[in-house]
Amino acid sequence: MTVSAKPETVKQDWYVVDASGKTLGRLCSELARRLRGKHKPVYTPHVDTGDYIVVINAEKIHVTGNKLQDKKYHRFTGYVGNLKTESLGQALDAHPERVIEIGVKGMLPKNPLGRAMFRKLKVYKGSEHPHSAQQPQALDFKA
Repeated sequence: MTVSAKPETVKQDWYVVDASGKTLGRLCSELARRLRGKHKPVYTPHVDTGDYIVVINAEKIHVTGNKLQDKKYHRFTGYVGNLKTESLGQALDAHPERVIEIGVKGMLPKNPLGRAMFRKLKVYKGSEHPHSAQQPQALDFKA
């Protein structure tokens, strides 16, 4: 008999991940996998079984190749001719936490459940975070 997880029975833990020296895409894919809960034996696609993840040292992320100059982020202001473009290097200088958030968000489902999963991701530029009351466990994986 297949057991389907129920939202009230799922245990969601808190983890802290140090992003210094980790490769951007490999880190984002592992974070998305853990936010979805695919690493748990009780994974159910229609239930949020993932954990809370706090990422620290987002400014020390590592990228390979020429992505600092070649990778572009686009956003549209809503006005005619106002397509704003910035490179990955500029984005890392201005707001490094947003680079990780964009990478993970693109790997999660595009529906209300995916948005609920994304809200469990907390990314911070430095090594300080305000979630020490949740007693997050250190999570280390090869990325």
